[in-house]
Amino acid sequence: RRRFLARNLNEMNRNSREKVFKIKLNQDHGCFICCTEEGVRIFNIEPLAEKCHLDISSYGSITHAEMLFRTNLLAIVGGGLRPRFSENVILILDDSTKQFVLQYTFQMPVLGVQLRKDKLVAILQKEIHVFSFPNDSKKLITMETRDNPKGICEVSQSVAVDKQFLVLPGHKIGSLQFVDLSTSETSMSKAPITVSAHQSEISCIALNQDASMVASASEKGTLIRVWDTLKKVLLAELRRGSDTANLYCINFSRDSEFLCCASDKGTVHVFAVRDLQLNKRSANDTD
Repeated sequence: RRRFLARNLNEMNRNSREKVFKIKLNQDHGCFICCTEEGVRIFNIEPLAEKCHLDISSYGSITHAEMLFRTNLLAIVGGGLRPRFSENVILILDDSTKQFVLQYTFQMPVLGVQLRKDKLVAILQKEIHVFSFPNDSKKLITMETRDNPKGICEVSQSVAVDKQFLVLPGHKIGSLQFVDLSTSETSMSKAPITVSAHQSEISCIALNQDASMVASASEKGTLIRVWDTLKKVLLAELRRGSDTANLYCINFSRDSEFLCCASDKGTVHVFAVRDLQLNKRSANDTD
């Protein structure tokens, strides 16, 4: 499987035009999606095989894409060198019919999109918009955010009322902001809750499968902190290293036993989350 994945990614990298903008797991970690200058590719993980290819001739270059579990619905945003669609529009594609079924247009470029089975979240540089989705889609929440040029935001997939939220960088530098999504009306949305997570700007956020834990890292890139999403207390500090690094992503394993991170150092670190004794080094720093 590793050889197959490496071969496919190497084929993409050999073509200088096919820059990879983003690689992301779907909500149940059964697939991952690649956004490139040549379109979108979707891979099944077990067994590892390409299951979908949206080529550039039909869709142009794509900078953001999001699966909805294993359904036929895909959210895509155009961008890159040869876009066919505007960077300020989210298009919902029904892959079974190859037809666009929904469209969301904004005044500014879309920097990220997140899907739940009942909601769509659009992330702009200074705003977040939440819509009911996919049936009777309408805007539920619009909120101003801290300047967020990376479009950092994660949304829980839980159906439990106390775990329906999204997490994004808070207005205070280094903080995490939790926004309640359990209500269907903007006026009923609860006031956001914030956690002081780091001393530097937030660079990565990840939620585990049941939304009981959230992991965060700052632009310093030396520590990853894991938080209890209900009690808002620190559960673990995981050290990536002592030198500053640009973290590309962090992710929990499906069973929440482990967490991995990838950085511009060309390395991937894997940490135990529940049994911290498995980790070789402890974290004690001001990140």
